[in-house]
Amino acid sequence: MSDDDHEDILDRVARGLVYTESEAAFLAPCRRTDHIFDYNRTPPGETERRRSLLVEIFGSVGERTVLLAPFHAAFGSNVHIGDDFFGNVNVTFVDDVDIRIGNDVMIAPSVTLTTTGHPVHPSRREDFGRFSEPIVIEDNVWIGSNAVILPGVRIGYGSVIEAGSVVSRSIPPMSVAFGTPCRVVRPITDEDLATRAGT
Repeated sequence: MSDDDHEDILDRVARGLVYTESEAAFLAPCRRTDHIFDYNRTPPGETERRRSLLVEIFGSVGERTVLLAPFHAAFGSNVHIGDDFFGNVNVTFVDDVDIRIGNDVMIAPSVTLTTTGHPVHPSRREDFGRFSEPIVIEDNVWIGSNAVILPGVRIGYGSVIEAGSVVSRSIPPMSVAFGTPCRVVRPITDEDLATRAGT
């Protein structure tokens, strides 16, 4: 496959069009699967080793990052994380394209962020046909356990995604959102300064 073919495929990926596993095979060297394997087996007390692995795995990673093992990623190199990030166990990044996470973001156990989906018609899924759209998580977001963030979603500053939600559309800033499909249930206001939690 020529460089022109590669450019054409990358253009289709960037536009959210369908592409196949064979077409995207030239991107395989960007996968950090061995490093992820090592990270998931590095003792928690080896903080310097864990930090160096995260720097090798992710496209960029901020300061004071905590990511509990195990975690999983399709590539790793397409994930960009800001400062003061906390990710609990079993976070999965399906990062065929960029996942950009801001500062002061908390992600609870077993959350999936997937930039990739598959066509409905089976003939378009031959050779693992798929499409990919980036995900953006803005600063100060909290994502509850077992939530799923789907392709193309942006979660606005300060918002809370409650546990078990399936987020198929973008969520505005300073919102509490819940459900399948996820929807905004109320704004976050100064009244929340006096409460523990709640919808």
